[in-house]
Amino acid sequence: MLCIHDAALRTWHARLVAETRSTGLRARVRAELTEEIKAIARRQLATTGADVSLRAVARELGMVSSAMYRYFASRDELLTALIIDGYHALGSVAERGDAAVGRTDLTGRFMAVGRAVRAWAVAHPAEYALLYGSPVPGYQAPRDTVEPAARVALVFGDILRDAQNQGRFADDPPVRLPEHVRTDLHRAASGPVFHGIPEPVVDRAIAAWVQLFGVINFELFGHLVGTIDHAEDYYEHRLQILAGEIGL
Repeated sequence: MLCIHDAALRTWHARLVAETRSTGLRARVRAELTEEIKAIARRQLATTGADVSLRAVARELGMVSSAMYRYFASRDELLTALIIDGYHALGSVAERGDAAVGRTDLTGRFMAVGRAVRAWAVAHPAEYALLYGSPVPGYQAPRDTVEPAARVALVFGDILRDAQNQGRFADDPPVRLPEHVRTDLHRAASGPVFHGIPEPVVDRAIAAWVQLFGVINFELFGHLVGTIDHAEDYYEHRLQILAGEIGL
């Protein structure tokens, strides 16, 4: 009886190993094909903008269009995956830029993060446009995109908190703010990015963030043509000024 039991156990174990390997192989193949679908969709972004077509992706892959729906249920689901990947990629370069500078060099950290953001945008203009360009008609980003989108801002917030801990904002004069503006800034100062930062500093920081991305947008979307010929130098100049205006 013991021998029969051992043989059955070995058979069961072999079957389990085979099934596990088969499941693992299917998962790897699915993951690889999902990444290939997204890579093709990114190439589409560069030629057709956000008008990504599942049929066109399927055609390039050589599969029937109905098979695409096993991986992405709709165009919007594919766009969401691209947006999340883009935010994570941008967040990663911002975090690496910040980590490369000494913790007490606040201006240097802000400049490094700003440079990293612009470098990624210039290298990936279509993906940047998907994140920060015109809204895609008919598409509404789900909450899944909120956390990835916050990664760059959280790096910025960490720099501000380190500045506050160093006493950089201790001598800030009081500032009168319009009622609704103060309400909004108070709410922002209670959130994860600007938590604990004084409202006037949050005001300056948001203005700086808007200018930083505004310069990048103007460069990538051609709005500096005829006015600024050396966009990188101008961006560097603005970063330095913005760091000073924030109080870093």
